[in-house]
Amino acid sequence: MEILLNPIIISVVIMCVLCLLKVNVLFSLLIAAITGGVCAGLGISETTKLLVEGMGGNAEMALSYILLGTFAAALGKIGITSILSNALGKFAKGKRIMLLILLAVSAILAETIIPIHIAFIPILVPSLVGIMNEMQLDRRSAACALAYGLKTPYMTIPIGYGLIFHGIVAENMTQNGMNVDLMDIWKSTWILGIAMTVGFILSMIVYSKKRQYKNIENDTIVANSSVKLEYKHIVAIISIIIALIVQLVFNSMPLGAIAGMAVIVIGRGIKLDEIDGTISEGIKLMGLIAFIMLVAAGYGYIMKETGSVDNLVQASLGVLGGNKPLAAIVMILVGLITTMGIGTSFGTVPILAILYVPMAQALGFSVEATIVLIVAAAALGDAGSPASDTTLGPTSGLDIDGQYDHIWDTCVPTFLFYNIPLMIFGFIGAMVL
Repeated sequence: MEILLNPIIISVVIMCVLCLLKVNVLFSLLIAAITGGVCAGLGISETTKLLVEGMGGNAEMALSYILLGTFAAALGKIGITSILSNALGKFAKGKRIMLLILLAVSAILAETIIPIHIAFIPILVPSLVGIMNEMQLDRRSAACALAYGLKTPYMTIPIGYGLIFHGIVAENMTQNGMNVDLMDIWKSTWILGIAMTVGFILSMIVYSKKRQYKNIENDTIVANSSVKLEYKHIVAIISIIIALIVQLVFNSMPLGAIAGMAVIVIGRGIKLDEIDGTISEGIKLMGLIAFIMLVAAGYGYIMKETGSVDNLVQASLGVLGGNKPLAAIVMILVGLITTMGIGTSFGTVPILAILYVPMAQALGFSVEATIVLIVAAAALGDAGSPASDTTLGPTSGLDIDGQYDHIWDTCVPTFLFYNIPLMIFGFIGAMVL
């Protein structure tokens, strides 16, 4: 009973119910955060104060989204994404599976080689919606394809966002008493990559049935087939390369986005009098997502400061009795609940590592098994959480014509096809590694 009354459980259930009832995600998250704080014994004023204080935890990420959104808007204004969408559209026209694979590959590239994360989605995907409608492609499968490409690389590949995530895991595990090298992470998390691949394949099978959408005329839905490679497109390609180099050298996404924008402006990819409009478009593309990330960080801070995560783990330990299989299941489920509320696996790792490392050592889990448990527990909920960029990103591109629902078309499908396999393979990995 103590577990069910934990503030995290109560607040996450409230958030999910509100979202399923189609209450705005931002308001649902705010209500859940305040409810969690009050249930933890804080007053509304103190809860609000902690919420605001904690928002700074995702400040760099939020700034990154705004700047990357501006960078993506500039690339869209130049037309480089039109060339790409035309190429994708012509290559995959009439081939639904091929289009889904290309969407997944595009997301993988955005997580690794061209690290602009979800900023590419509201620029590239809308121009493909018309082709999806012609093929009667169920957009839920497209959401699953994008989520696969956004989520799998950071768990399994130490490049781009994966390099950052693996560094967070290694650093926090080492700080809490289990020495782990950054390059050790992928050697254990490959099994989670298999889980994601299984989920992706299943989503394509389940959503293979044709689904009709109304054809709505919209400039962003119809790609311009007459676009040809010009000087400004070359500038855009150079800006992407510079943005990648700067991000990797200085380990800063905001700085990489600024460098990319600087190349576009200096190279006359866009005119000076177009900068204000480009920034406004970037804020329009990514502003809501950035603010949701800020509130999610505030929610996580409330739960951390009130000790709700610690209490949830301790209450769970009370029923384990040294049972390793049961402990693995509980640790994974606690991670699912925590990340569903916070919405970010990156921000969940430090919270879980401080509790899970000593617990895993006491129960006799190996280093490799502990890595799998922490990564699986942190990543669970990232797909499926209404406040996660893994779900917000696909919705931003697929809801261009108002025929798409964030909760039922993105969150529910990605939850089913990725969280369930991750729980199963995470448990297997914890037992055999």
